[in-house]
Amino acid sequence: MHARDRFRRRVLPAALTLAVGAALGAFAPGGAPSAAEAYDLVIQRGHVVDPKNRLDGVRDVAVKDGKIAKVARRIDAAAAKKTVDASGKVVTPGLIDLHAHLFAGPEGAYRNGWSGVAPDGFTFRSGVTTAVDAGSSGAKSFDLFKKNVIDRSQTRVLAFLNIVGEGMAGGKYEQDLKDMDPATAAAKAEQHPGTIVGIKTAHFEGPEWTAVENSVKAGDAAGIPVMVDFGANRPERPLETLLTEKLRPGDIYSHAYSGLRGELGPDGKLNPGMKKGRDRGVLFDVGHGGGSFAYDVAVPAMKEGFAPDTISTDLHITSMNAGMKDQSNIMSKFMALGMPLKDVVDASTWVPAKAIHRPDLGHLSVGAPADLAVFSLDKGRFGFVDSFGFRIDGKQKLSTELTVRAGKVVWDLNGKAAQKWTPDPSRLTEKPHTH
Repeated sequence: MHARDRFRRRVLPAALTLAVGAALGAFAPGGAPSAAEAYDLVIQRGHVVDPKNRLDGVRDVAVKDGKIAKVARRIDAAAAKKTVDASGKVVTPGLIDLHAHLFAGPEGAYRNGWSGVAPDGFTFRSGVTTAVDAGSSGAKSFDLFKKNVIDRSQTRVLAFLNIVGEGMAGGKYEQDLKDMDPATAAAKAEQHPGTIVGIKTAHFEGPEWTAVENSVKAGDAAGIPVMVDFGANRPERPLETLLTEKLRPGDIYSHAYSGLRGELGPDGKLNPGMKKGRDRGVLFDVGHGGGSFAYDVAVPAMKEGFAPDTISTDLHITSMNAGMKDQSNIMSKFMALGMPLKDVVDASTWVPAKAIHRPDLGHLSVGAPADLAVFSLDKGRFGFVDSFGFRIDGKQKLSTELTVRAGKVVWDLNGKAAQKWTPDPSRLTEKPHTH
């Protein structure tokens, strides 16, 4: 059995739960007809793709009190506060971006620095409702990150904690072996369960395995996965050894299609260690970024059947203005490479939710947080650029029409949830203001 399939089966797909609405023609006490359910929002007639619940068809989705209240072929929305016609659109759970840099601040690099971005300005417009910061903060800087970003954002911001106590502060900080203490990292993770969802090692340039080994020790102690950005390509640290010996099942190798660390062999085929790692249960993440996604790797990998487990952006100040752009653009890019719509949605919702041990996210089960996205699937000719300036063309592209976070509309490209303006006669009789 394929390792990715085994991983997906660890949490058995739940049957889609349908809330029981008032039956048509039912009567309330006293003989009066009962009112339709007063939902806060009903998204009608959209093509719902919800991989966890194996749903791929036209449905209505109702929201109440910030939760998914009902999913059905037809929902009586007569008493709903707001309705959205999603006919011809794709409705998905809110997307989970597993690799972003969100610790924006006045300093350099990614820790409280100018390279990170404030999440709300860049997540909702691409359908992302949960973003996981990939190691910008470490145990020494996480509290500031929580105060300035996590606690102030509408986006649900989670974190991989950097094994380096200072975090991604650049230069000498990220090479300091003495600051890679697994006990300190694990203790900080245990203080914030469900928010610190993993340990991250990144950018290490030395020949030692210390950064990886201490990350795994911290992950073991806290019961959370490790994400690896393998840093410099060193012969003392072969990729195959990382994937077949050092990482555990459920750990995550990011920048899987960069080509910078031997992912592709000189024969033009995948490094055998990539498939061996997948067979062990290691997960492979896109982590596109500004310099970590190459068609030279991705195209042959897809031909060999090596699709990503998780799709993520590596969002930062540079990548968002280059070939990466945003989560929906990368999903469209993989569709152009032959990945079906339902699979790119799965890799952006349910699979990352399981990877970070947050099974409450990434699906539209009744009672789940009402995080949703509505996309148009545009047809035409679209260009998709990798990190090195090369383009492939695709025939379809996802564009985010609407994003709902915790039951509230937070992005509405074409005003689908807005009330249509009509002339108000009373305004015509008002006297003009004088200045």
